[in-house]
Parts: sequence; structure tokens; C-alpha cells
Amino acid sequence: MNESIEYIGYAASFFVLLSFLMKKMTTLRLVNIIGCALFIWYGVMLNSIPIIITNCAILIVNIYYLLKTKAETSN
Repeated sequence: MNESIEYIGYAASFFVLLSFLMKKMTTLRLVNIIGCALFIWYGVMLNSIPIIITNCAILIVNIYYLLKTKAETSN
């Protein structure tokens, strides 16, 4: 495997792990979105459909709840 692809995977893992250390839910979701985006990129580079599908789904869930939270605080 190409070394640069591995670094993308390490960065993705780092951001997902880091997101679980966040106290504020909004910050957790934003950091997790970065991790998911990196994992999607990693999955594309590896041509791994399970990695891509899983992280696309998690990304959508995070965006949904971020938008929901924003709408609730706007009212």
C-alpha cells in the first residue's frame, strides 16, 4: 500500500478518536465529519466500498444532527 494512503487512514483515525474527546456535541460532530471525510477519501484510494458506504452514512447523520441543532437554536 502506498505510504501516503496510510497517512490518510491514520489522520482519519486520529480525527474520529479526537471527536470522542470533545465535550460539546457540536464540536464532536464537526471533528467527526473531518474524520469521516478523510475515511471516505481513504476508502476511495483503497477502492473499499464498505469504508466508503459506512463513512458516508455517518457523515450524513452528523450533518443532519448539526443542521437540526442549528435550526433548534435559531428558534
